[in-house]
Amino acid sequence: MDAELAAMAASGATTLVSLMVTDSWAHARALMGRFLARAGADTTAITGLDDARTRLLLTGAGADEHTTSGIAAEWQTHLCRLVESGALTGEDLNALGASLRRLAAAAAGRPATVHNTVSGGTQHGPIVQAGTVTGLALPPDPSPRRQQG
Repeated sequence: MDAELAAMAASGATTLVSLMVTDSWAHARALMGRFLARAGADTTAITGLDDARTRLLLTGAGADEHTTSGIAAEWQTHLCRLVESGALTGEDLNALGASLRRLAAAAAGRPATVHNTVSGGTQHGPIVQAGTVTGLALPPDPSPRRQQG
């Protein structure tokens, strides 16, 4: 396989793996599903995506570089096989990479989704969420302070 195609496959695989642990995963999975279906890949490819994501999530937020690069290498190999078999062209691979990069860029600019579930019966008052908040910056209080004398 030509070096340029291999580099495109590597870039696409790396971007795909980075999206596996973001809120944009459902969009990335659907994109890959459509792409793989057009390439004639069987449904086990989507199962492989889900399995790879599960492995990443099981390693936790600090997924080690070895796990991440191993999964990216698996998907690079898969994409290269599709090109070598003629199921994909370099143009197809380039379009996939561009779509994944756009999705990753959009995910990077979007705040994380928060989902709260309240259970335990009917609530007739305020609900207080407890936990640790990090990365929060509050603007200074604009009201003038009175001096007490």
